[in-house]
Amino acid sequence: MAGFDYPTRMVVIRLSDGALFIWSPTALSHDLRSAVDLLGPVRHIVAPNTLHHKFVGDWQRAYPKAQTHAVPPLRKKRRDLTWGSDLEDTPPAAWSQDIDQVVVRGNGITTEVVFFHRLSGTTIFTDLIQHFDAGWFKGWRAVVARLDLLAEPEPTVPRKFRLAFYDRRSARAALRRIMAWPTKAVLAAHSEPVRRGGRAAINHAFGWLLR
Repeated sequence: MAGFDYPTRMVVIRLSDGALFIWSPTALSHDLRSAVDLLGPVRHIVAPNTLHHKFVGDWQRAYPKAQTHAVPPLRKKRRDLTWGSDLEDTPPAAWSQDIDQVVVRGNGITTEVVFFHRLSGTTIFTDLIQHFDAGWFKGWRAVVARLDLLAEPEPTVPRKFRLAFYDRRSARAALRRIMAWPTKAVLAAHSEPVRRGGRAAINHAFGWLLR
């Protein structure tokens, strides 16, 4: 992305009915598809914000019986794709027993849905929390990463996303709902997993907004 080596992650959740929930799908290689197919039938493909959609079409073609879910603004951005239900603040019946969700609105860069997997106590962010090791980026990119808070000691909200919040009241209300979840762990697309102290990690990342 813009010359940056910017790895990402997807999440696969097996729902209580055995169906698979594919969050932020990555490139669909033969090996990845084989591994996923061993876990169960893919029934839900989820684009969690307006930035993570590049490989959705490949997954739709591979799993035509799956439903695709996205935040409403993505419909206009990717008119070439067929979209199913919109992601809102209330989880659909298909996964409401397993996963809760909150839409974080009021950001000029993206609208993002944050998910909470009840059984594991894991909260899942896409781009609103990020973290890279201090030595990951080199040269001028390291300077940019440092200014953007990407290489902070702990995962946090990048500076560009902080500045892009034009409706902080709405975002703050969403974060308060997220903070009410009994979070143990945190996963994000561009950060190493936080395996313990998840609620404290979210509070640290968004302390500037929650104050």
